[in-house]
Amino acid sequence: MGRFNNTFTHPDGFVLVGFSEWPRLEMVLFVAVSTFYIMTLLGNSAIIFLSHLDPRLHTPMYFFLANLSFLDLCYTTSTVPQMLVNIQSHRRNISYTGCIAQLFVFLGLGSTECILLSIMAFDRYVAICRPLHYIVIMNSRLCQQMAAVAWGTGFSNSLVQTVLTFLLPRCGQYRVENFFCEVPAMLQLSCVDTRTNEVEMYAAVVIIKVIPVGLILFSYLNIVRTVVGIQSTEGRKKAFNTCGSHLLVVVMFYGSAISGYAYMAPKSNSAKLKGKLLALFYGLVTPMLNPLIYTLRNRDVKGAVKKLLGREEQGWSTA
Repeated sequence: MGRFNNTFTHPDGFVLVGFSEWPRLEMVLFVAVSTFYIMTLLGNSAIIFLSHLDPRLHTPMYFFLANLSFLDLCYTTSTVPQMLVNIQSHRRNISYTGCIAQLFVFLGLGSTECILLSIMAFDRYVAICRPLHYIVIMNSRLCQQMAAVAWGTGFSNSLVQTVLTFLLPRCGQYRVENFFCEVPAMLQLSCVDTRTNEVEMYAAVVIIKVIPVGLILFSYLNIVRTVVGIQSTEGRKKAFNTCGSHLLVVVMFYGSAISGYAYMAPKSNSAKLKGKLLALFYGLVTPMLNPLIYTLRNRDVKGAVKKLLGREEQGWSTA
């Protein structure tokens, strides 16, 4: 109990410093983040809605895409509303329980997305490299099992890291150098050696990020080999369009997330700002862009949107 008692060092829990050192930037961010957040909610909700409504989208690809959209909705909601409230009210406080919940949910969703993206790459691999066996391999039961493994593994990793992080004593430190509670920022508050926690964190990065990246690369290497062997230009174009959206999402998410580790312990104000902006990018901008990428580059989604709009127009004309 002594180790837990040392953590209750501030009556209001923790202070999220965020972008308070740059007040002018904060006001710009408030408008931009509010706009991006609304677009994230609308775009990802539309993907979920369309994937359930249109029978043509009842396929493994769109099942996983609906999972990704739901994940992104929760991902942004776990941090952005708190950030907007803090900027507007100039109160930076977050309760101790709230900080635990935020770290657990954000890390769990981020870890789940890493695994889910590798599963989506496997789905594309089967669709292009094993087209005749696609329906048999990617059956409904397997898709549900793989999605369950992604969510279960992601939140199991989050549970372990959250517990280990909040077991560390902070000895009066309560200023979190970010706009949300995350593991690297919380480790900086500790007044004891955190090397064990850092080793555990890097081991988790290997399991949750590096291994899925390896699986994605393996899937796409095989996809490229298969596509190169396709004789028709139209067939190649269709195959690349099918994979292009997913590959772009993978590059944006992993690129920004892995780059963020370069600013885990920033020394200068510019390094702090870069680290926070990177966190904002993979926590908000990437989830906002995902629906746009999949919609603009996907004929099935475009067709579902047109079909839905056509039904609404018929309903209005009948009324």
